[in-house]
Amino acid sequence: MNSRLDSAFRDTATAVQANALTPLYALPAAVRRRLAGAPVQIDGNTLDPDLQLLLKVENLLPRTTKTDAATARAKFRALCRLIPGKPAELQRVTDLTVRGAAGQLGARLYVPRDAGRGLLVFFHGGGWVVGDLGTHDGLCRAIAADAGIRVLSVDYRLAPEAPAPTAAEDAIAAFTWAVDHAEDLGVDPGLVAVGGDSAGGNLAAVVAQQSVRRGDLPRPALQVLLYPAVDLVARRPSRDLFSEGFILSEADIIWYRDHYTPDPTLRPDPIVSPLRAEDLTGLPPTYLTTAGFDPLRDEGLDYAKALTSAGNPLTHVPHPTLTHGYANLLTLPGKTRQAHTHLVNHLRSVLH
Repeated sequence: MNSRLDSAFRDTATAVQANALTPLYALPAAVRRRLAGAPVQIDGNTLDPDLQLLLKVENLLPRTTKTDAATARAKFRALCRLIPGKPAELQRVTDLTVRGAAGQLGARLYVPRDAGRGLLVFFHGGGWVVGDLGTHDGLCRAIAADAGIRVLSVDYRLAPEAPAPTAAEDAIAAFTWAVDHAEDLGVDPGLVAVGGDSAGGNLAAVVAQQSVRRGDLPRPALQVLLYPAVDLVARRPSRDLFSEGFILSEADIIWYRDHYTPDPTLRPDPIVSPLRAEDLTGLPPTYLTTAGFDPLRDEGLDYAKALTSAGNPLTHVPHPTLTHGYANLLTLPGKTRQAHTHLVNHLRSVLH
């Protein structure tokens, strides 16, 4: 990078710390590519240059160690505000409560202007420790607006205050509540799907499995698993390939795992590691995505194979140029936005 570009980059990065990344991504694509630096190529994939630029900016921001859950939650909220974008216009957004495993949970219902009769019950990512309704508000708004479906985002209880399997049981109870109250929510009880990103994808997968294994639960019309965490036991090659520098690090994975499952003997249980279920037959149709630069990539690929081997309908969408967490970065141009478009088109085709 020449000195002029380097100076411009640092000036913009300083502005980013005070505001957001919007000014940086308003630059011409050719300039952004030069600021990002030489292409990053690993395991046959080339990192999306706009994501590469984001990672470069993140490296300039002050470092905070995950010493406690409160600090980690504050940092995650701050990162989610870096690229706020313009909130999608909806008919209404309503805060409400839903049934959890042991009392009421906060939730938020997003209703688009052209709402069909479908509903996505959504569980946010964040390693079962961080994240909330606010960190995923932009994503849920965009899904509702672009897919033309209602979205119910659930604020399940977090670890370490509520270790596993609390979040899973909250997710099961909240999904069941949504189906039971489908008419009140303005949706068809047969068109209620479950989904989430990362740890939220884990919870969605657990809901789908338990809806089949427990005879008294309703079944989702679809499960949406965005780069899900599905195995808290085994370590696969992608954990080494992308252990540092791609949003989710190896240290993060271990820190989240230890907070969610302080009892290691619980980790092989399918209520925590859905990939380890002995029987995967009879599950609802699945939309599953993996990211090429994600330490969780290989367990997502293994789950896709296991679902197919068990005879379940599967739409697996690999995004070889993207990183873990791309769904929350939908205001970035290029491949991240294309991934969002593919997701909402699928949701519209199945649930609208």
